[in-house]
Amino acid sequence: MSHARQHGRDRSPVRPYPRGLACLRSPRTRACAHRVAETPALPVVILVIIVSIDMAAGTGRIWLPLLATGPALAAATSRPRGVLGVGALAILLGASIAYRHDMAVPHLAVVLAALVTVTLASALASALRERRERVLAAVRSVAETAQHALLQPVPERVGPFQVAVRYSAAAAEARIGGDLYALVPTPHGVRMIVGDVRGKGLPAVGTAALVLGVFREAAYDEPDLLDVVCRIERSLARNLAGDDFVTAVVAGCPEPGRLEMVNCGHAPPLLIHGDEVTAVETDHPAPPLGLRALSDHSPRLQVVPFGDGDQLLLYTDGVTEARDAERAFYPLTEGLTRHLCDEPDRTLAALHEDLLDHVGGRLHDDAALLLLRRPAAVQPGEAAGVRPVVDVDGATAA
Repeated sequence: MSHARQHGRDRSPVRPYPRGLACLRSPRTRACAHRVAETPALPVVILVIIVSIDMAAGTGRIWLPLLATGPALAAATSRPRGVLGVGALAILLGASIAYRHDMAVPHLAVVLAALVTVTLASALASALRERRERVLAAVRSVAETAQHALLQPVPERVGPFQVAVRYSAAAAEARIGGDLYALVPTPHGVRMIVGDVRGKGLPAVGTAALVLGVFREAAYDEPDLLDVVCRIERSLARNLAGDDFVTAVVAGCPEPGRLEMVNCGHAPPLLIHGDEVTAVETDHPAPPLGLRALSDHSPRLQVVPFGDGDQLLLYTDGVTEARDAERAFYPLTEGLTRHLCDEPDRTLAALHEDLLDHVGGRLHDDAALLLLRRPAAVQPGEAAGVRPVVDVDGATAA
């Protein structure tokens, strides 16, 4: 409904043509005007420059072959109609130059035949390019739908917490990769996961989808956070190959002031209390998800205080292992301290920009950042003993 109303407001009233433009009412005239509008500007400018040089230098036929650059360049930037228009202009200009310099008919025929051939070949190339662009647009649409299904958008506020997320995929033109994150409100408190799948590309995306699906279901069903991790472990043991695994941190806030974490071979989260940033190292290291059968160590629950104004940053190794031109790693703790503020979205935006500046503009590995903050001020409803809960779609309920 909102889209329909917006489109309705954007429509301007239909105005009659002025008398001086009455000729535009003709379908044939409008079609010609449309073809002129589709003619690319840069190839036309190149043709004009070639003709101008010929007129100034008076060298004649040596400039005629260069007219083929017009339709050839238009094939990369314009639709087939535009290519044909540029080609027709090139043929017309070539005939004019030949007539101006009294070129022999056989030579003129060869030049014009070459221009016609280049124009037709360029129009065919433009049509094929346009077809590939339509296919690519359809594929991107499907990929964006898959991205929203896999990495669901996180609202700015979930329950009593402020949340911000930044994600970058290493693969060119990709928006999802082997890193994963999710944050869901449950009857057992807000729970979240940030993980890193071994490898890249489509296999890593499939594993990430498996982990997120199990986590979202188990987070609602299991009162104990360790049981959530165990369900993910059992699912991966059934579906992963022997050398595949997932490092992850699963965290939850079952009650105010209490933060539970289970670290499975992942980078330690950063806890921010005031201006102090501390890495939450685990006392009992656990193997990554999918490798528990190869180790005697089992994951253990770690509890840390998480009061008003505190923040928690979960991240993947694509952030800490990002290197600059001198092969130096990105100093995440220093960068976080430098850009820290009371708004998680602003903090992550500045941190992500700093990270891109460090690597020179593009990351070479998937990178995910999730920042959780408990505001210092008491939220409406909390004072009365009722916590607002945000469901998956972002709606708020008591």
